[in-house]
Amino acid sequence: MILDGAREVDRIELSGDRDVVRARRRIADRMDALGARALRKTRFVTAVSEVARNAVVHGGGGVMTVYAFKSARIGIECRDRGPGIASIEQALSDGFSTTGSMGHGLGGAKRLSDAFEIDSRPGGGTVVRMLGSL
Repeated sequence: MILDGAREVDRIELSGDRDVVRARRRIADRMDALGARALRKTRFVTAVSEVARNAVVHGGGGVMTVYAFKSARIGIECRDRGPGIASIEQALSDGFSTTGSMGHGLGGAKRLSDAFEIDSRPGGGTVVRMLGSL
């Protein structure tokens, strides 16, 4: 698991748009405090925003846990309470959308993070784990 060796440093409940903004801000603040380069921070904050928004819009809300490492990395785990994803491969492909959006969310989050894991099963919610470097 990509979060092995990390310690939990924050937990953010996700139930609405304000929580997505709060998640973005907390990650940005934490990365600033750790001395992250601007481009790396922007990339990871954008990925976090996509995953948090998916948890709210598609997953009926959830919780995002933020992790710190001894190395120059930050990680998140986002768990939602949704119906799960029938085809992870399809959900990660550009252009796929169940809501009429552009369909770049999950695939974009994967590309913007240093490491990405997703676990989902129909009826069982979705868990996304990502790493960003400083």
